[in-house]
Amino acid sequence: MTIYSVYIINRAGGLIYQYDFSNPRVEVEKTMGFPLELSLKVYDEKVVVAFGQRDGIRVGHTVLQVNGIPAIGRQLEDGRDILEVVNIEENYPISLKFGRPKLSTNEKIMLAGMFHSLFAIAAQLSPVPQSSGIQLIETDTFKLHCMQTLTGVKFMVITDPRLGDQEILLKRMYEVYSDFALKNPFYSIDMPIRSELFDTNIQAAVDQAERMGMAV
Repeated sequence: MTIYSVYIINRAGGLIYQYDFSNPRVEVEKTMGFPLELSLKVYDEKVVVAFGQRDGIRVGHTVLQVNGIPAIGRQLEDGRDILEVVNIEENYPISLKFGRPKLSTNEKIMLAGMFHSLFAIAAQLSPVPQSSGIQLIETDTFKLHCMQTLTGVKFMVITDPRLGDQEILLKRMYEVYSDFALKNPFYSIDMPIRSELFDTNIQAAVDQAERMGMAV
């Protein structure tokens, strides 16, 4: 059971800290015939599956390799365009490796802003006055745990779905934030946190949470 990553979002919805501790690699390699049963398209300079899920390959997965040649964006390492290669019948049978794309820094910033907005919407739509907003999002592959402080700063933890409540870890992250960011005379409120000492203490908190299982 694993803690995948942590996020800290400021009062305005900006991502001020993010760290990946474990990034599970989802890869599926299949040899396919012509015509290709999957629909591929270029999205954000990567070739992704747009339609036709099968054999563990999911919509949104990225083409990682073609016949063992790594993909670099929408092209192969040898410079050939991936869509052109898969559209030529003479290239079949063809071996394609698909996987979940790794989020870029810009994508993480965008997702943090989206979550901030969803959090505010959830709090406003709640029939209960002064709702705490989103505290947990649970799926079959991960859990998202969130705690918002009185000042509006959000602490988020992404974990294995089998892990229990992460309240203790979230509160410990808040303590680390208070001790090693807010008390740092060189740190400006709501700005990105770049501190080796901060990283070390967040890592220690995550390590302890994983050892304990936090199923409390």
